[in-house]
Amino acid sequence: MRSRRRVLGKSLDLFAKWLLKFRLISIPARKIADSSFAWSVISRSDRVRANRLKDRILLSELPKHVSIIMDGNRRFAWSKSSPVGLGHSEGKEKLKEVMDWVLDLGIPYFTVYALSTENITEREDDELDVLYDLYVLGLHEISEDSRIHDRGVRVQVVGRLGMLPKRVRDAISHAEEVTSQYSDFTFTVCLAYGGREEIIDAVKSVAVDHASGNLGIDSIDSSEINNRMYASELPDPDLVIRTSGEERISNFLLWQIAYSELHFSDVFWPSFSKSDLYEAIESYQQRRRRYGG
Repeated sequence: MRSRRRVLGKSLDLFAKWLLKFRLISIPARKIADSSFAWSVISRSDRVRANRLKDRILLSELPKHVSIIMDGNRRFAWSKSSPVGLGHSEGKEKLKEVMDWVLDLGIPYFTVYALSTENITEREDDELDVLYDLYVLGLHEISEDSRIHDRGVRVQVVGRLGMLPKRVRDAISHAEEVTSQYSDFTFTVCLAYGGREEIIDAVKSVAVDHASGNLGIDSIDSSEINNRMYASELPDPDLVIRTSGEERISNFLLWQIAYSELHFSDVFWPSFSKSDLYEAIESYQQRRRRYGG
């Protein structure tokens, strides 16, 4: 019976998404959705749909480690003719929501891509200052958030942190220190991060140890490299989600995601919903993981 309900529910979801591809349906639907009269009805419908999706995904094994490339803050702001800073601020608030949803599901490892090394070298200084201020604020909020402490969430930030301003590094140190005793959940933020850079740093570490005679050439294998990753204690991600419709990895966890399942969502990160998360997890559950076999 549960299997039949699950198939029927998914069929209805797919049919609704198919209908929305047609302008004859999608344009009136958007106008209705934007009306204050219909908003409460639509919101309730979305909650019902999210609850139905949650019931379905809880029938199968959940991923242990979910990673998200949080993309689309700037385009979200541009779509609303708002300052870019507003998009980043909305993105910060969305992360707090998604953290709640992940904790509610009991997924023990959650990793997000917040700022790349390329972002630091290519973005305007004004935009970077806005981002840095948001990181400081967000890390202080995490440090004081009762949900973090009640659920035993350890917070860690990885990347080439020396590229970040001192105020951001101080906020990182504080958040890591006040949550260091927890082990039920691990929340990892990738800041000033690049997957290639992480591998380069690991290889340099191996080269130094080999040159000093502390590491024999035959001892250099995938495990030795893995042990020198920024967060080597983390299991590899089971599921990687990218928002905003882009279908690429963008230098994220290149070593760790060799066998991860990938899911690409069309919505900008600030618009990412509980249903979007559950859809990604359901998509993951329906795949057969082969690990290269």
